[in-house]
Amino acid sequence: MPLFQTGQVVTTCGIAQAMRDDYSFLLSVRECLDRHCRGDWGDVGDDSRKMNDEALEAERRGQFSDSLFSLYSIGGREIYIITECDRSVTTVLFPEEY
Repeated sequence: MPLFQTGQVVTTCGIAQAMRDDYSFLLSVRECLDRHCRGDWGDVGDDSRKMNDEALEAERRGQFSDSLFSLYSIGGREIYIITECDRSVTTVLFPEEY
């Protein structure tokens, strides 16, 4: 069960191309998105993990305080998943596209 609304889910051109080129990559991105929505922030550091958890707690009180950031590795490539502060958009991207 998702802990928050993702809004519109979008990908960058690089992620979209990688998903077209490799079906297993597409499936892995979906899995990472599910993890992100469950509050499994992947490989982020302790500070980012704490900021995400605090942002969710603030949201439960009706305050949108910060974006949510996750980092995952798929076949040796890192991806970011970022949900905006107002939960209107979630973007999947490669770090070099940030």
